[in-house]
Amino acid sequence: MAEVSRRRRFATAAMIGVVVYALVVGVLQLLPPHYDPIREAESNLAVGPFGWIMNLNFLGRTVTTAFALLAISRVGPATGLRRVGLISFGIGGASSAVLAFFATDVDVPSGTGSATSTPSGLVHLLVAAIGFAAALLGILILTAWLRYQSELRQTYRVALAFAALAAGGALWLALSATVAPGLIGLAERICLTGVLGWTFFVCAGIRRAS
Repeated sequence: MAEVSRRRRFATAAMIGVVVYALVVGVLQLLPPHYDPIREAESNLAVGPFGWIMNLNFLGRTVTTAFALLAISRVGPATGLRRVGLISFGIGGASSAVLAFFATDVDVPSGTGSATSTPSGLVHLLVAAIGFAAALLGILILTAWLRYQSELRQTYRVALAFAALAAGGALWLALSATVAPGLIGLAERICLTGVLGWTFFVCAGIRRAS
């Protein structure tokens, strides 16, 4: 019973973390210098007078992922599929914390933030790419694992939908970087919506089942 209670608390904490992260991003986009969410990468929010808030938000996303991992790890018996999914998803979450310490290079003419001219910007870009890939792989694997968890059967379809959204956003993000840089912000946010939405609703399912 105590284990079920802990699982419920971890899931609830992760859900709150997702909501806080999304609210902070939404507010920061409205503050000076008024970032364009369609054109500019989310990392640009960490540059400027309110950048420190976004850096804290990056750290918060890592904590949110940790709570989600703790909740998921307490569902059903341990399997290789779950273990690999958790490791990959965890790498994606940990990368968010690294981003807080390496500022991106904001491409002033286009505002995409995709050009790098400093070591910090290069590290940020590489870590962000690795983080996106790892998080996406993690939720795809964990979605496959969810299919076989009877207590989360109702959650599977929602998880699959958000995993597909994240995958579509990631594909668009890869194409936007070279074909349509003016839409890189939108593509990134679609991918993040998939990842964060997956986290929220999977944890909501775990909370209901607890």
